[in-house]
Amino acid sequence: MDGVQLLFLGTGTSVGVPMIGCHCAVCTSDDPRDQRMRCAVLISYQGKQVLIDTTPELRMQCLRYQVESLNAVVITHAHADHIMGMDDLRRFNALRRGPLEVWADEPTHRTLQMCFGYAFAAPDPQAKVFRPHLIRRDIAGPFNLCGRDWTPIPLWHGGTGVLGFRVGNIAYCTDVSRIPDPSYQLLQNLDVLVLDGLQYQRHTTHFSVEEAVAEAQKIGAKRTYLTHIAHGVQHHSGSAALPEGIFLAYDGLRVAED
Repeated sequence: MDGVQLLFLGTGTSVGVPMIGCHCAVCTSDDPRDQRMRCAVLISYQGKQVLIDTTPELRMQCLRYQVESLNAVVITHAHADHIMGMDDLRRFNALRRGPLEVWADEPTHRTLQMCFGYAFAAPDPQAKVFRPHLIRRDIAGPFNLCGRDWTPIPLWHGGTGVLGFRVGNIAYCTDVSRIPDPSYQLLQNLDVLVLDGLQYQRHTTHFSVEEAVAEAQKIGAKRTYLTHIAHGVQHHSGSAALPEGIFLAYDGLRVAED
């Protein structure tokens, strides 16, 4: 299939769901859709697979959803829940017998260099060191990746600038509390919008469910899926309360362009 497809590897907030030490109705739920690993997605098209973000559960996500090859990695921002699985990319280096490109903006690359500088260092052919072999690629505007144009979407995550991404008619916008006016033009005529919808209460760095619904209706995608969901939102009842065309995402959900 040539169209763009998206697999939700994780849909949870930064601490995951269930949370350590919490015994609320969602954290103890037996509905698998209430069990949320940290946010990441796999974008697929034309036989290629691109990972957005490397969560602390990256190894488990790839095992659970049979992700056995990657062509590149793209990072939205450098918060821990989005990058701390990066060392696990070394397994994909072994499978592809070569390096992986990691695409990010300059502030994100600064943090990646501090945390994972060893992974971006030039390989020593004489040393048998089991580490990732990653190649820095800078995002400074639209870029082509594996034969498709990727459009970065500037967003605000509290006071931190982060990136969403549009590929074809799918846009992925996790960790956002405000969409700058120019970015709305990049979100027109979408089949699928993925948007941050943390919880029912207002938050300083994330859209609440109510805010996300309002933004989704303003943008007008054919389908909107909320992600980065905390334990205050139960999948079954929360889904039933959403307007038509807006859904709660869950780990393992696959969506595609129309």
